[in-house]
Amino acid sequence: MSILFEPIKIGNYTIPNRIAMPPMCVYKARDFGGLPRCFHRLHYPARSLGGVGFIIVEATAVSPEGCITKNDLGLWSDNQIEAHTKLNYEIKKYTCKTTAVQLGHAGAKGTCPDIVSPSGICFSLEYDHPKELNAQEIYEIVTKFKEAAIRAKAADYDIVEIHAAHGYLISEFLSPLTNKRNDDFGGSIENRMRLLSLICQEVSSIIPFGVRISADDWEEGGNTIEDSKIIAKKCADLGACYISVSAGGVVSKPSLVPELKPMYQADYAKAIKEVVNIPVIGVGLITTKEQGEQMIEGGYCDIVAYGRELLRNPNFALYAAASEGKNELIDFSYQRAF
Repeated sequence: MSILFEPIKIGNYTIPNRIAMPPMCVYKARDFGGLPRCFHRLHYPARSLGGVGFIIVEATAVSPEGCITKNDLGLWSDNQIEAHTKLNYEIKKYTCKTTAVQLGHAGAKGTCPDIVSPSGICFSLEYDHPKELNAQEIYEIVTKFKEAAIRAKAADYDIVEIHAAHGYLISEFLSPLTNKRNDDFGGSIENRMRLLSLICQEVSSIIPFGVRISADDWEEGGNTIEDSKIIAKKCADLGACYISVSAGGVVSKPSLVPELKPMYQADYAKAIKEVVNIPVIGVGLITTKEQGEQMIEGGYCDIVAYGRELLRNPNFALYAAASEGKNELIDFSYQRAF
């Protein structure tokens, strides 16, 4: 049997296979309401019915000003818990019995009013100038992540994923390109990690958590994989149950972008896997069963996130199972199609 269909533990949860749906924004919430709607209750459960073992719901803002767009999901209010609970109920009817939600804050890459950042640096000319956060405001953001984690647990998510990648707020603190502070939250990598560390500490007492990181900033003077090893190890030490490894997003036009080809981020995941003893999720234009098997068998990662492929084909896992003659893994209503 394909290694993609071997179960794996994330924390105390057993995931039935190694196929994950990574967080991908669909921008379907209504204006700053942050509520999952009918679309979400079809979109995510369709992938669970399609055999995906682990679903991470898209970036969900911890505050209105932390939204990427006005159509983001949110968990900044108790009024949003019920809609997220209904979403989880629908997802867990099928293959995926363990769900996560990615908690994030857009920082300087937000398009909402009152955007903020570590050092008041604009992401690009298309974005507004962000306000530089003071220390009290940083601690308030830590509290917002904590409160969102409490709501996530109440909404029946099993895990939260802390979004520390792609140039959003936590990632901006981590990168020396966007963090020019000279206080306890800037300078050394330990200081630049302080926001993430505080969030991990607060969330860990509430619900299991994973962390998504950008392994390389793709720009001179930015974080490299060596910096990201330090970040990943610290997250693991603070109790993370997995690390999801992506890259880029910190600057709008990076000069060191690698060739964008299937599995182009595999080496980043492998480097992180070598320094942590928790599951690593690999990403990066992975579209076939064979590529996923190569990722796991080659020691690059433990779980494979099929992003755009699962947007195209919610039944990807069913096709992969059928190619192995494992039709018993296919919902009985669909077996005759394979």
